[in-house]
Amino acid sequence: MIEGILETALYADDLDAAEAFYGGVLGLEKILRAGNRHVFFRCGPGILLIFNPKETVKPPAADALPVPRHGTIGPGHACFRVSGEAIDRIKETLNRVGIAIESDFRWPNGARSIYFRDPAGNSLECAELRLWDIK
Repeated sequence: MIEGILETALYADDLDAAEAFYGGVLGLEKILRAGNRHVFFRCGPGILLIFNPKETVKPPAADALPVPRHGTIGPGHACFRVSGEAIDRIKETLNRVGIAIESDFRWPNGARSIYFRDPAGNSLECAELRLWDIK
């Protein structure tokens, strides 16, 4: 049976901007960059994959790993698990670099979320673990 999510993928045409945002602003550890095709980051126990959609729809090279073509068009969504105290620090960092907070609220169960956009327009959320009552 499925135990959890190992990877989450988002798409961005400008990998340099994505790398600067996720590594520099959000502070995620970059673990791999493959030219203009993708950049991967460690995110807690999982991995955040940022793909260039113009590259991932191309057939793989003969010497590439046997990963099927994939991709999407338009913004996606990812939610990062953070502590309540960390939300304020993240919000301050985003404000300092000019990233607008689209929403900051508490869910009916009391969990707090903030929403903002990455340079590619993906909707990002930072939320407390209790949002989904996960232990």
